[in-house]
Amino acid sequence: MPVRNNIKSIRKERGIKQLQLAEDLQVTRQTLTAIENNKYNPSLELALKIVKYFNLPIQEIFILEEEEKK
Repeated sequence: MPVRNNIKSIRKERGIKQLQLAEDLQVTRQTLTAIENNKYNPSLELALKIVKYFNLPIQEIFILEEEEKK
């Protein structure tokens, strides 16, 4: 099941630059770009840091998508 996230939209709503968020989370901007574009899933530690940073429930940031049954 793929994991999607709302990090980019939340970040933009709050007026936070990508570089600022990356620095605050102590990751590279490239890592953050990959996460925002759903090309890379963050570690559990980083996911929890993101949740704490935005002060939102995890389900508002990360979504586990159900795969279509064939």
